Amino acid sequence: MNVSIIIVNYKSAELTVNCITSIKNYTSEITYEVVVVDNFSEDNSESIIKKSHPDIVWVQTGYNAGFSRGNNEGFNAAKGNYVLLLNADTLLFENTIALTFNRLRENKDISVIAGLQLFPDMSQMPYFRNRNEFRKFLYVVPNRFNPYLDRIFPEPKFSDPNQAELPCGAFMMVSRETINKVGVMDEDFFMYAEDFEWASRLRTVGKLCYFDDIRFIHLEKPSPFRRTNITPINKFGTQMQVSNLLWIRKEYGLLPYLFLIFHYITVAIFFYVWKITVNILKFRNPFFQLRSQKILALKTGVYLKFFWKTLFKIKGFYKIAEADNIDLKYS
Repeated sequence: MNVSIIIVNYKSAELTVNCITSIKNYTSEITYEVVVVDNFSEDNSESIIKKSHPDIVWVQTGYNAGFSRGNNEGFNAAKGNYVLLLNADTLLFENTIALTFNRLRENKDISVIAGLQLFPDMSQMPYFRNRNEFRKFLYVVPNRFNPYLDRIFPEPKFSDPNQAELPCGAFMMVSRETINKVGVMDEDFFMYAEDFEWASRLRTVGKLCYFDDIRFIHLEKPSPFRRTNITPINKFGTQMQVSNLLWIRKEYGLLPYLFLIFHYITVAIFFYVWKITVNILKFRNPFFQLRSQKILALKTGVYLKFFWKTLFKIKGFYKIAEADNIDLKYS
């Protein structure tokens, strides 16, 4: 079999059905199977999906295993020589899977091909393709400091214009041979940044590439872990940033991780003091309109709950507790 398509489902039966339908409508010239890994949706996902697509391979994890562990369960069940990780909230509109398979098979120097994300209106969705581009975004600083960040984190230069460093986890294809070389996804991650960590190992055996003709529609379904109330000082979802910090610790080491933690603590304190000072100078209640500052402080508190575990890279499941989901509380 050419390709095993792994879709992790969590309470998204309708999206998964539509995704598989688009696969069948637009995929030809290759042999493939669809492996649906259900993260214990506790709804009618299995019956709904199997009613529309009885030929799928169904895997039940028995708990909300997240993205890394869910896909690893899919790897275990997959029979294809190549594996495509595909989000449930995606749609294909051309023979993208066969195109990706053939290009990856023909270019042995490429370890993974990721797809370009499109909005439903077919405009391109922005995405970080390089590590330093994303690392700059992790800092909460005024725009006038951006030139300094550019110097500290320069953009990489590649001879191949299609090459990048970070994959889009919503659509990425690798060969089974490559997975055997670098290992499966890191199961410490619950959601977010697991594709970044995996990419650090995938890059050791080949290039990571995007191509203009390998595209898909990403609907971005609502998630209780998706960031809300986005502001210049609250750029990240709580779960997302716990995972980002874990990735920084694993890939870049102790000092970059400690510096980011110090940065967030400092920024949380500074913005509280700054806003209170502004309120006093304007003869307002000192605690007027501190909602954004409170959210930042609460999120920083959650990051610190994982501090020692992340510092010593203790194996485990880096999933925030429901009570610590600041985004859900303030949505």
